[in-house]
Amino acid sequence: MEVLGIDVGGSGIKGAIVNTETGQLVTERHRIPTPEGAKPDDVADEIKQMLEHFNWTGKIGVGFPAVILNGVAQSAGNIHKSWIGVHVGELFKKTTGVDFLVANDADVAGLAEMNFGAGKNENGFVLMITAGTGLGSGAFYNKKLIPNFELGTLPYKSYKKIEHFAADSARKREKLSLKEWAKRFNKFLKIIEKMFSPSLIILGGGSSKKMDQFKDQITAKTKIVPAEMLNNAGIVGAAMLCEQA
Repeated sequence: MEVLGIDVGGSGIKGAIVNTETGQLVTERHRIPTPEGAKPDDVADEIKQMLEHFNWTGKIGVGFPAVILNGVAQSAGNIHKSWIGVHVGELFKKTTGVDFLVANDADVAGLAEMNFGAGKNENGFVLMITAGTGLGSGAFYNKKLIPNFELGTLPYKSYKKIEHFAADSARKREKLSLKEWAKRFNKFLKIIEKMFSPSLIILGGGSSKKMDQFKDQITAKTKIVPAEMLNNAGIVGAAMLCEQA
């Protein structure tokens, strides 16, 4: 089945048509910058542009940077707070005239990795951690998704959320070296290791491409591997929502 998968992030909206049986992109990936402020109507307009780019009216899955409960955004970590209480799929349908399936972005990235990537042969409790603008997390037990496992929102010392301390955006904002940032990220990993004792942690997001440069700073005992699908995981996992539905 071919589905348009869209990955909405704090800095960019990425999409491609995906073969959900193989996990392969059928088209080149297309990226649109997330509009400044990331307000609902502005993001919906960019989603419409994405559909027009692919001339697409078929099935669409979306990974979205918020806790999604029954289609409604319950949080707004790296998007405008006015998203809270919005039925994301209904807003996008109102703007485009097409139906959408929407889920948390880290959850859908994990779906892709558990089916086609680093977690495809793993059972037990697996965490997918995406380190980018925020710290996303997807949780799986024996390959079954536990939705909305938002570990990046845990408070940490003087920080309201630990992602403000250890996400890749913190490295850029505070002008940290990769080594300095990795020490912070390691603290996050050790906290979730102590809390949940996962059998595997899959590291995704933009930072996964640099893992060889900072892995010597990671002292968590849990096996940690980079995501195999890299930045395509969110797109592929979003498309898989339609297949599962």
